[in-house]
Amino acid sequence: MEQSTRSNSPNLVVVFFFFLSFCNIPTLLSLPSSSSSTSAFPNEALPTKSGYLPVNPTTGSAIFYTFYEAQEPISTLSQTPLLIWLQGGPGCSSMTGNFFELGPWRVNFHKAKSDPLVLEPNSGSWNRLFGLLFLDNPIGTGFSIASTPQEIPRDQYTVATHLFAAITSFIELDPSFKFRPIYITGESYAGKYVPAIGYYILKKNADLAVSEQVNLAGVAIGNGLTDPITQVATHAVNAYFSGLINERQKSELEKAQWEAVGLTKSKNWSEATNARNKVLHLLQNMTGLATLYDFTRKVPYNSDLVTDFLQNNEVKKVLGANESIVFEECSDAVGDALHDDVMKSVKYMVEFLVKKSKVLLYQGHFDLRDGVVSTETWVKTMDWEGVGNFSMAGRKVWKINKALAGFVQKWGSLSQVVVLGAGHLVPTDQSLSSQAMIEDWVLERGLFGHPQEEDLSSNFQGAL
Repeated sequence: MEQSTRSNSPNLVVVFFFFLSFCNIPTLLSLPSSSSSTSAFPNEALPTKSGYLPVNPTTGSAIFYTFYEAQEPISTLSQTPLLIWLQGGPGCSSMTGNFFELGPWRVNFHKAKSDPLVLEPNSGSWNRLFGLLFLDNPIGTGFSIASTPQEIPRDQYTVATHLFAAITSFIELDPSFKFRPIYITGESYAGKYVPAIGYYILKKNADLAVSEQVNLAGVAIGNGLTDPITQVATHAVNAYFSGLINERQKSELEKAQWEAVGLTKSKNWSEATNARNKVLHLLQNMTGLATLYDFTRKVPYNSDLVTDFLQNNEVKKVLGANESIVFEECSDAVGDALHDDVMKSVKYMVEFLVKKSKVLLYQGHFDLRDGVVSTETWVKTMDWEGVGNFSMAGRKVWKINKALAGFVQKWGSLSQVVVLGAGHLVPTDQSLSSQAMIEDWVLERGLFGHPQEEDLSSNFQGAL
């Protein structure tokens, strides 16, 4: 998720990786044996692989990962797709995605809040049919290691170079990974990370031998911040027509939005980010909502459970994480480093990706930060020859087990999904819907299969 409040201390640790790399000792750590598991972390919940992937062997900076192999692969593992998950923030850990959203096990209370935290199976996990890799990105986030504050990325190009190093290192761990189709996924501020690494891979592949290329098959962005200058201008109209503010408040919010847009156009990046934060704070104060991430919630998401769980040294040990790191859900240091990046657009990267691969954009219906209106507004401005056909494509009713799950719009390589009953953290709110969505999109089944033609009758369904 995007950071709304940040922790107080940066997560920067200089550890033994410099020594290991200097001595030419591999820094790809495997998970300890199952005998090391704790009562809070049962054997069956252990990742298939876990540890660190170097992004700079000279300094020891590395990205922490957890990997879960497919539970029920529908093909040989060498052909089974690999999903990569990137959390947003900037600076929030993908372990939130792992243990609170779409991983095979979720953190919860045993019976009451006074009881120890436990892991419970997640029937909506994204690794039911596919391999699933979580990366703590950028370095300095979660359990990842930034050897110095200066090495933390300050732009999406550096984010992408680090991710490319980590992904290629991961692929080298197992020969069967080499030709598996890879899908980069993520949410919120990963609406920048996902296009950045996807774009980087495709550009890099053009200069590499086939045997060295990364087999990118597509990218998926949930409730993403991708084209901020367009998206920041949607909050007032969205809140107004949702009945959350009146016309006077709408005008006040629009004034704040115009300030953010103007500063962005003048490339005053730091002040533009501050102006966007002002818009969000203003909207929060006007509505009095528990969270803008889901306007139906009476209390915010309880993702703090993940932080409490991962601060346990025994849990760190079984995951192969450096035990000297005090886990924080979101890193101040990373958020500060990317402050000037917030209002910069990566829409051009999505435009490139949609021409070379396939793209999924999905949004939880209740999200007020980076939701449906926010996404549809920037999609309309894409420089892509298919955007007109996409805009005119039928919006199909999407059902799971005969129950309404949302809506799917598709044309060519671009798909958009509105997930009903969900806010910013779609897999948390609607785990089975999110699982069905990602599986059908990857496998091109159901509404994600053959190109859809406009069904004019559907536009008038229920109008009378």
